Amino acid sequence: MTTTTTDETRKHYQMDRSTRTRIVHIFVYIALIIGALIVLVPFFYMVATSLTDISNIYNYPFEWIPDPIAWWNYPESFEALASIAPGLTFFRIMSNTLFIVIFGMAAELTGVALVSFGFSRFNFPGRDKLFLLLLATMMLPFIITLIPVFLIWVQLGLIDQYDPLIVPAWFGGGAWAIFLLRQFLMSVPKDMEEAATIDGANIFQIFYMIMLPMVRPSLLAIGVLVFIGRWNDFMGPLIYLFTTVKFPLVLAMKFFEESLSNEAPRWNYMMAISTVMAAPLLLIYFFAQRYFIEGLTVGAVKG
Repeated sequence: MTTTTTDETRKHYQMDRSTRTRIVHIFVYIALIIGALIVLVPFFYMVATSLTDISNIYNYPFEWIPDPIAWWNYPESFEALASIAPGLTFFRIMSNTLFIVIFGMAAELTGVALVSFGFSRFNFPGRDKLFLLLLATMMLPFIITLIPVFLIWVQLGLIDQYDPLIVPAWFGGGAWAIFLLRQFLMSVPKDMEEAATIDGANIFQIFYMIMLPMVRPSLLAIGVLVFIGRWNDFMGPLIYLFTTVKFPLVLAMKFFEESLSNEAPRWNYMMAISTVMAAPLLLIYFFAQRYFIEGLTVGAVKG
């Protein structure tokens, strides 16, 4: 009798626990759906407005599916921008943006990989103090170093050039990225490095053929963050670029907005350019999210 009662109590407890777990999951899913809607509604509003004809832009209630769908807003928005800034065509804007982003990202990833490898695998005098000094630079606001760095580039005669936006990345990249990749590199067992040395590999072969493949998810995760940061970088181009035909997309969009400040707002054009601005970031994250999540959560070595 006692055994039967105990079994029934256990089954009742398991059923209650399963019910509580199911209820918790339901509330979690509801919270996630609400959070997703909060994030996605402005995005859908932007896309819908970018496809709305100017004659319907102020209609109430708002049309989430425009009728007609004004695909022509996209080419017309860049034609309007080119009429304000001659030479600043869509092709030129994208060429400027991709040049800054791709070369800057390649430089930053190269610098981050080399510096992180040095901090993680070499023992040299003052290594830890130098690393702490590097991390301390993360505490400095951007505005503090803005004027001294600008004056250096003025003395070098490289203002209104892309050099200030790309060259600094060759000297180590961001301190946050070095810290992140160094932690992953330190988790790689020393045995692999020693085995490669016994087989006759030099330090550059160990770095390129052993270390980089092992931290590829981490490097890709950093690459996604670097791409997003450089694609959205507004202050850098604003400070160092003066000629309109050299503007990247983020600066061209702001220039277009300021140029229309005395006219009736062309929200359909602004939203079309904004959608073009956001689309590559969504695509990059969509295709690289597996590596991004793996690189930030798993690390270099799987147990």
